[in-house]
Amino acid sequence: QVQLVESGGGLVQTGGSLRLSCAASGLTFRTYYMGWFRQAPGKEREFVGRINRSGGTTYYADSVKGRFTISRDNAKNTVYLQMNSLKPEDTAVYYCAANPRPSWVVEDWDYWGQGTQVTVSS
Repeated sequence: QVQLVESGGGLVQTGGSLRLSCAASGLTFRTYYMGWFRQAPGKEREFVGRINRSGGTTYYADSVKGRFTISRDNAKNTVYLQMNSLKPEDTAVYYCAANPRPSWVVEDWDYWGQGTQVTVSS
């Protein structure tokens, strides 16, 4: 059974930083692309970024480019989302996801975590 468990969310002031983690089990982690998505109240879930299997290539949404960084540790079956210069509009539930193929489309991703809340106060 595949499990993705996010952690690290919380409340932070504008301009602050948070680091989210996503621990994976039940799958051959190194063979999956890993992605981060977010969903704000009343809005659809949106793509934040993804990382390839080896961790050598990342791709980000324009809204977070230059502020967010995705990394992974295949030895620990964990993917990270480092978020800097946070803004109130970054407030959302953040989800990690796993997929054997690269995509930025929400519906393409096979496995999802339960999400972790990030709130940025102004």
